[in-house]
Amino acid sequence: MIAADHFRRVLGHFATGITVLTTCDADQRPTGLTASAFCSVSLEPPLILVCVDHKSQSYPALRERGQFAVNILRADQEAISRRFASTSLTKFDGVPYRLGALGVPLLDEALAQLECVVVSAHVEGDHTIFVGRVEQTRLTDGQPLLYYRGRYARLADSAPGA
Repeated sequence: MIAADHFRRVLGHFATGITVLTTCDADQRPTGLTASAFCSVSLEPPLILVCVDHKSQSYPALRERGQFAVNILRADQEAISRRFASTSLTKFDGVPYRLGALGVPLLDEALAQLECVVVSAHVEGDHTIFVGRVEQTRLTDGQPLLYYRGRYARLADSAPGA
């Protein structure tokens, strides 16, 4: 059996972008979490997946609401990533956002945003894999915030498409 710490260290060698998953709970309060486990699944139809730890305080709302947003963070949004990675119950205090077409929070200044409807959920280990059909998207200019070997990182080359 592979030890969890060793497995985490090995996986840390894969550079990932940083997202904040957002939704609203049953009382319409915004909730969210930082996630790097995000990828595309299909172009036709447009599907993505996200993996959410069952211990996350946002997990029940994501499971019950059936709708969520993926906010892909810009290089200058490390503080937002850290805030949403915390266990604070006031993650949205002072964070500018608006509700999208699906009624899910969209973080201002995110590099890209995808509004999704859950089409399936798969429990695997201590996470649930949510597959979402993308209903709306938005793009802005900028560079992505990355995570590599346990640290935040940025692209060295600032030219788009390089």
